[in-house]
Amino acid sequence: MVDLTERQKKILSLVVREYVETAQPVGSETLVRKGGLRVSSATIRNELATLEELGYLTHPHTSAGRMPTEKGYRYFVETLMEEFELPPVEQRMIRHQFHQVTLDVDQWMRLAAAVLARAARNTALVTAPTATACRLKHLQLVAISDQVALLVMVLQDGTVKQQMLALAQPMAQEELTRISNRLNAHLAGLNLEQMRALTVSFSGFENDVLRVVMNIMQQIDRRSAHDIYRDGIMDILRQPEFAAIERMQALLEMLEQRTLLEELLSEFAPEQGVQVVIGAESQRDEMSEYSMVLSRYGVPGEARGIVGVLGPVRMQYARTIGVVRYVSGLLNDLMLRMYGR
Repeated sequence: MVDLTERQKKILSLVVREYVETAQPVGSETLVRKGGLRVSSATIRNELATLEELGYLTHPHTSAGRMPTEKGYRYFVETLMEEFELPPVEQRMIRHQFHQVTLDVDQWMRLAAAVLARAARNTALVTAPTATACRLKHLQLVAISDQVALLVMVLQDGTVKQQMLALAQPMAQEELTRISNRLNAHLAGLNLEQMRALTVSFSGFENDVLRVVMNIMQQIDRRSAHDIYRDGIMDILRQPEFAAIERMQALLEMLEQRTLLEELLSEFAPEQGVQVVIGAESQRDEMSEYSMVLSRYGVPGEARGIVGVLGPVRMQYARTIGVVRYVSGLLNDLMLRMYGR
């Protein structure tokens, strides 16, 4: 990017902010009136023309004002944008909402998507935390009848699995509880490979339970796709970019392409911090008119997920980045609590 003069930077920043606010091309008179620039309209028009030649601005037709290009938005995000922090009252409200929900990952994801969508006024995308290799937290055997027991498995990420087990001979609940306690003493906190490496001797039925546990964990480890929790579709549809029915349909169709969304989230979510992807930077035709703000959350080496916001290229980047960063931080804290750290 070409290094701009201080006046050019101020003008570009004003154009971006005004266009994001109004969705209307910005003219020199508006910049003089709102920008506090102590120069003539002619000087501003010359600077606008220069910024357009450099690729930071464009205009829909000759007599119209200017609006930012993707290059202009990128310069604004990287150089001109001031860091935004959610007001304390919003932070308290969001924290209160999370503190009200139980230690249930599904509830966390739904709430995170709702909070992001409402705060960023665009569509929120949240993936559940994916374990590098799932770990058993606790199991319990519950007597259903004389010859049937229910195996309840709780994994470290909060996932709960249940399976009926046929008993070769009747067992009382006291015996099932004793077996549960012994298995927990050896299996709690282990992943599949660690269970396979155990040298402990188990009874016949204990081995049967262990095989079921390992089979379930193997199936979970093989999962390649996770649900993407979405919220705020109506928020993004209220943006003027989607007033035309064709644009609205294209957006809804794109949001239904689960494989595309999974690929975008996994490809562009950064290992640390927040990543902004503007328009064609995604190199996907379907995404050329949208931007994403993404962040990862979770416990490295254990389980991690992605939170993000998708909206039109004309996005309130500072606020969106601040919201994504804040919600990602809250989910980090919740995941650390879940993993006892």
